[in-house]
Amino acid sequence: QVQLVESGGGLVQPGGSLRLSCAASRSGFDINTMAWYRQAPGKERELVAGITNSGTTYYAESVKGRFTISRDNAKNTVNLQMNSLKFEDTAVYYCNRRPPGVSWSRRLGDWGQGTQVTVSS
Repeated sequence: QVQLVESGGGLVQPGGSLRLSCAASRSGFDINTMAWYRQAPGKERELVAGITNSGTTYYAESVKGRFTISRDNAKNTVNLQMNSLKFEDTAVYYCNRRPPGVSWSRRLGDWGQGTQVTVSS
C-alpha cells in the first residue's frame, strides 16, 4: 500500500497563502490521479482539487481561482497552492491517490493522515 505524507498546513490570516505538499512513497505515482480533500468539523469530507496523470485538473467551485493543484512525477509529489484563504477554508486537508479514470464524484483510494489548515485573524 502506498504511503502518502502531507505537509505544509498551519495557521494563516484571511487573505493569506499556504502551500500543501504530499509525498507518495511508492513508484507508479505517475499513472495515478491525485487529489486533495478537506474535512471541516461536523462536515463530510469534500473534494477540493484533483489532477490526472495527464495534467487535467478539477476544482471545487468554492476554490476556483484561488487554489492551484500541481504534480511532479519525478519527485512523486502533488502540491496545493492556496491563495486568498478564507475562514471557511479551515479544515483538515487530506491527500488522495486514486486509479486513473475514476469519476471525481467517487471518494476512494489511498489517504494521507491529513494536515490542519486554520484560517483565523
